[in-house]
Amino acid sequence: MSKVGGVAVIRKVTLKKGLDFLIKNNTVVVFFVMIAIASLISDAFFTERNIFNLLRQVAGLGIISMGMLLVVLTGGIDLSVGSITALASVMCAYFLVSMPLFPSIILTVLIGICMGAISGYLVANRNMAPFVATLSIMTIARGLAFIMSKGSPIIAHNQGLNAFGSGYWLRVPLPVFLMLLVFLIVWFILKFTVFGRLVTAIGSNEAAVRLSGIRVGYYKFMVYCISGAFCAIAGIISTSRTGVGSPIVATGIELDAIAAVVIGGASLSGGRGTATNALLGVFTLGVIGNIMNLMNVPGYPQQVIKGLIIIVAVLLQGSGRKEGN
Repeated sequence: MSKVGGVAVIRKVTLKKGLDFLIKNNTVVVFFVMIAIASLISDAFFTERNIFNLLRQVAGLGIISMGMLLVVLTGGIDLSVGSITALASVMCAYFLVSMPLFPSIILTVLIGICMGAISGYLVANRNMAPFVATLSIMTIARGLAFIMSKGSPIIAHNQGLNAFGSGYWLRVPLPVFLMLLVFLIVWFILKFTVFGRLVTAIGSNEAAVRLSGIRVGYYKFMVYCISGAFCAIAGIISTSRTGVGSPIVATGIELDAIAAVVIGGASLSGGRGTATNALLGVFTLGVIGNIMNLMNVPGYPQQVIKGLIIIVAVLLQGSGRKEGN
């Protein structure tokens, strides 16, 4: 082989390895591309105030997306997350009218778990399609939120809760700290526990897991309960930030949560996805919305760009799987 030919082969191999790396790590690539674009478009992006505003804005979505990830890993979907979040926001403010903060939070989280448990029961025990089951709960929970609030926001009279929404710990906004705590819990579950491994295995090959004697229904039920609990936490965060419990909060957030886990490389057919990549997906969506706000762009173009990014991410993931085969 000539020297020129050898150099050409080396360049070709190097290029192929580079492309393979980009495809396999497309979530990280998309995130940093968005960061680079944002920093070039606006000088205000990397200011401390803007970064903290961005992190606060995605805190609720980040928590909800962790629950959505667990559901998606089993091959399911949870369309009720936005409505449960709204119900939790309303119920938290409603309880605070006559109860202390701690019992109000506990009861609100229990309501979220109960709503998730209904979805889990329908999916795991009644073999109802996750889309249909969670669509029903989405409608019921949003209706209950309007009934309990009588169609108007309920003011949350509690200084402790309001201080949490605007407070800091170790220079990190408290809602963001809570989001990171939830992320670490889910990351640990998926990485080091039998529960996490079985959740992923169910999405990969449910029949094989069932034939192994594993109670598949139990694990499906539990992920919907966990999703409901995380939605309740997100609803409490919403109330702490705005000072009111509103039945219209988190409208459409289920689509953002699904988009975040998909951008993060999770498969909607189940069995593939990580907490780290899902969180990067959340941040990617947050950066898109933030830079659009800095440019005073209306909300509708943001939806178009989100859709395009999801398409690109899914295509990159498909290319990565083909290369792996």
